[in-house]
Amino acid sequence: MSKTRVGIINVTGYAGSELARILYRHPEVGVEQVTGRSAAGKQLSEVYPHLLDADMTISPSLDSSVDFVFSALPHAASAEALSPFIEEDVRCVDISADFRLKDVNVFESWYKTEHPCPQHIENAVYGMPELHRDDVKRSRLIANPGCYPTGTILGLAPAFASDIIETDVISDSKSGISGAGRKGDVAYNFNEINDNMSAYGLSGHRHMPEMSQELSALSKHGEVKVTFVPHLAPMTRGILGTHYANLKSEVSQEGATDIYRTFYADEPFVRVVSSAPSTKETWGSNHVLINVNIDAYSGRLIVVTALDNLVKGAAGAGVQNMNLMLGLPETTGLETLAIYP
Repeated sequence: MSKTRVGIINVTGYAGSELARILYRHPEVGVEQVTGRSAAGKQLSEVYPHLLDADMTISPSLDSSVDFVFSALPHAASAEALSPFIEEDVRCVDISADFRLKDVNVFESWYKTEHPCPQHIENAVYGMPELHRDDVKRSRLIANPGCYPTGTILGLAPAFASDIIETDVISDSKSGISGAGRKGDVAYNFNEINDNMSAYGLSGHRHMPEMSQELSALSKHGEVKVTFVPHLAPMTRGILGTHYANLKSEVSQEGATDIYRTFYADEPFVRVVSSAPSTKETWGSNHVLINVNIDAYSGRLIVVTALDNLVKGAAGAGVQNMNLMLGLPETTGLETLAIYP
């Protein structure tokens, strides 16, 4: 059987290059074309020397010879670039935020731009297999989850599904610099970041409505309100999240852990661990590590999550969704263990 021909739009960003790295050794697909707006005509290895073995010429655009398309463009630009492929019924995974929110007004309010293709939102599936696996399998268009929301949603989903927490939650997350993308902003220079940490998005971060949308769907008591505070940490990769919620009734440590272990018992990329994880434990892998704690003094659930923002937070999740869409084993091409130290 011939391999599925894959195209990557915007391979020159970090998520796009990570897609190229993961897909290079995927046994069932072949990357046929890659694009990059500022690097068209260059060899991929000129932009990313570590991809020498996967080298190919960067094109200005994809043609119709591909069977599957990933877009790693920024929001708005991504939906516009994908629209012709969606209309031709080519399977697509959008790494951007364009199809994550089901209410176009909410999208336009938070992203401060008019949605270029609102007609496709209804048919998009939020690509979190742990919550929407069957829908992902049937879909032709996947909205890949955001990196921060992946940790927050997976960290709190079992608690909402089992109805043990109130609907007002707090998510505090620290991300590596690669989450900001590949750009020359002075704020991301070594001198600004090294030995430093800062909070941002205190007036509201655009990943928050994504968290609320997915957690509210699991809540038995209406809308979930998320207070989300992201931080920029002096590391390249990783997201460490600490998520807080008030318990509705007394729950033991053992009981809470059992709820989480049962919820994720059959999930290949979610591990409920016995001690608080660190980001290094997920570096380069598609796993999310979750540690569950009951603070009996305050009556709160405290959940710690760790993931690689470029793998399970972006490219790895995209490949996981692709596997399901193509009827392949979900873990294909994603078996790599974390790199440590």
